[in-house]
Amino acid sequence: MNKDLIHKINLSLVEGQLDVIEELVQAALDSNLEPMAIIQQGLMTGMQVVGERFQEGEYFLPHVMIAAEAMKKAMKILEPLLLTTDQTIHSGTVVIGTVQGDIHEIGKNLVATMLSANGFKVVDLGVDVAVDTFIQKAQEVRADVIGLSALLTTTMTVQRDCVEALIQKGLRQKIRVVVGGAPVNEEWAHLIGADGYAEDAMAAVKLTKSLVRTKSIS
Repeated sequence: MNKDLIHKINLSLVEGQLDVIEELVQAALDSNLEPMAIIQQGLMTGMQVVGERFQEGEYFLPHVMIAAEAMKKAMKILEPLLLTTDQTIHSGTVVIGTVQGDIHEIGKNLVATMLSANGFKVVDLGVDVAVDTFIQKAQEVRADVIGLSALLTTTMTVQRDCVEALIQKGLRQKIRVVVGGAPVNEEWAHLIGADGYAEDAMAAVKLTKSLVRTKSIS
């Protein structure tokens, strides 16, 4: 029964079944499945399949957004339960936002959701975020990584400003920086001194995992 429910939860994300995800998650809880098991075996594996299909060109952005919405619905039920138990899902802390002057958020939201699905504590600052706000929040929550999204060529320079501000404040060795967005590429990331560039949400998850792992052993 439990395996069947896990499979159905997994399938609901892969197939974008928004109307059943909450019912399935509640049924899994009622059958005494632990919240962490539901997340790791049902939700995270489902999002991984969606991400892989997106990278392979089998799925497109609408498929991913629907799956991300299903994930959010499920996590609204599960997150309060995690806070009342000894269970945790914490791979690291990421502060993310779209830089000042830019109000695009679809890509940023997807990255935030995928990071959360993979065990990261994500602090989403939204859009049009000033450099000082990124840094202040990163210090406040002891972030491992700052994720900077820019969708315009006129705002991508704010990513550079953030890296420079971290250096000036003596925080660069403590906080990794990931950049992304339509006009951004690996060359730009290297030029401004960021730790890496992610072209999509799955790449962002892989890169962030790598950076946090490297940070923890340095």
